[in-house]
Amino acid sequence: MKEMVLVTGGAGYIGTHTTVELVNAGYDVVIVDNLSNAEMAAVEGVRKITGVDVPFEKVDCCDKDALNKIFEKYKFNSIIHFAASKAVGESVLKPLLYYRNNITSLLNVLTLMKEHGVRNIVFSSSCTVYGQPKKLPVTEQTPRQPATSPYGNTKQICEDILRDTVSAYPEIFGIALRYFNPIGAHPSALIGELPKGVPGNLVPFITQTAAGLRDHLSIFGNDYDTPDGTAIRDYIDVVDLAKAHVVAVGRMINGKSLKNYEFFNIGTGNGVSVMELVNAFQKVNGVKVPYEIVGRRAGDIEKIWADTSYANKELGWKAERSLEDTLASAWAWEKKLRGIK
Repeated sequence: MKEMVLVTGGAGYIGTHTTVELVNAGYDVVIVDNLSNAEMAAVEGVRKITGVDVPFEKVDCCDKDALNKIFEKYKFNSIIHFAASKAVGESVLKPLLYYRNNITSLLNVLTLMKEHGVRNIVFSSSCTVYGQPKKLPVTEQTPRQPATSPYGNTKQICEDILRDTVSAYPEIFGIALRYFNPIGAHPSALIGELPKGVPGNLVPFITQTAAGLRDHLSIFGNDYDTPDGTAIRDYIDVVDLAKAHVVAVGRMINGKSLKNYEFFNIGTGNGVSVMELVNAFQKVNGVKVPYEIVGRRAGDIEKIWADTSYANKELGWKAERSLEDTLASAWAWEKKLRGIK
């Protein structure tokens, strides 16, 4: 009997790539998504890559009764919870949407886990919980700073909810993965990042500009205290990131967690500036990306990258794909999407 994993937000960017890796690792998967920021085509991409007709249920995790029906219909012991709104800039403009979506959905998942005796949860957290750290790179012991956006604040609050829940109910195990900036696409180019409307993330904006969908890329700020003045992030390949979730689920199923609640930095350990990323993309793919420098964006931090040594050692996981390969995969996905030869 194969273990089944429920993946909420499983039609999204990271959710689809993680579902593929779970199936590859021998798990059965059920995808739950309300398709508010995802397309059914992404689920079809997962089915094509894996050759498995992965079940899909259109459910909003903020609707507890609808979610309860999923817990009644399927038998699973582990959940990976991605379902959340995720754009930093949008969260500054629509804080109530972010607090309602991101917190209610987790509360519902945890409540139903307790009611149905479901044991394990991997929570999709973010390096935004560190705010603007005083010292780099950040380790898991780096103090969390006040969040610079409502999105970041929801991740801090959700981590606290998870920590307090597993502390009160020792039968539940939780792992929060604090990821840095996921980019790239599956090597098959059958799934990738597919934002609705104007992309909130850098790489889809770069690929859409290169494809001619946008006339230029806006770079938010070149007056940061960094070598070239643009913000620095730790960009991790989405497939590497997906594999970390598979390892985290296996850790809990196999009883290897050191305690009920653990958290890990999932990044590459390298800081790359926005300008460096744009230049690398142009060089790797042989395309031009017209850009202009505009003012800083509300909620953005100046620089952050990970110390991943704890995750490398404890999970036996590490990021493997090079930045060049990742940027090539992002462009291959965009070209396939737009029918560009």
